[in-house]
Amino acid sequence: MGCLRNIIRAIIITLAAIGFMSLGGKELVSKYIGYWFNPPQDVMLERAKKVGDFSQISEEFEIERAAGIMGYNAVVAEHKASGQKLFVVDSNDKTILTKEDLQSDNVEEKLKEAISKIKYQSITFDELKVTKHGTLFSYGTNAPYVKFDAKVKKLPVGEISGIISAVDNNNGEKRLLIALNEKDKYSQLISEEFFKKIK
Repeated sequence: MGCLRNIIRAIIITLAAIGFMSLGGKELVSKYIGYWFNPPQDVMLERAKKVGDFSQISEEFEIERAAGIMGYNAVVAEHKASGQKLFVVDSNDKTILTKEDLQSDNVEEKLKEAISKIKYQSITFDELKVTKHGTLFSYGTNAPYVKFDAKVKKLPVGEISGIISAVDNNNGEKRLLIALNEKDKYSQLISEEFFKKIK
């Protein structure tokens, strides 16, 4: 008797599942899963508000992720045409690098120390070399940055170029700004265009 009941229950569940799928259930499930793993830009902008106001960035950029990354609140964006990656990290509670570090004479050592602090890193840098010092505008103020070249392990790209900057937002909270691309494709203009729009 119990075996027959289980068989009838399995048949009813199977028929219900077939009915759900035939009435558009598959599209509904696909849409929900897509929304969860790849939300629209307005949802990403809302999530990114913990780190800054990204509402003024141009359509050339797409926010890919706004969540906790390696223990920090961060926003990851991409310049659609070049593939250049841009990161804004809320480093207020656990300072990684300061403006003073970026302006110091031993900035390369400070960068190497900062990279070693980040736990669970999926990439490692070799031969990190600072090539330039400068300032950029972000969060309504000028912030120091250093441009660097590095060799990278655990990625299909061998060499990268990029910048790293430290800035305080309007509330005095610390933010780390990072931009990276393949060495021959890195553009300072793209980095400055993205970061200057953040408030």
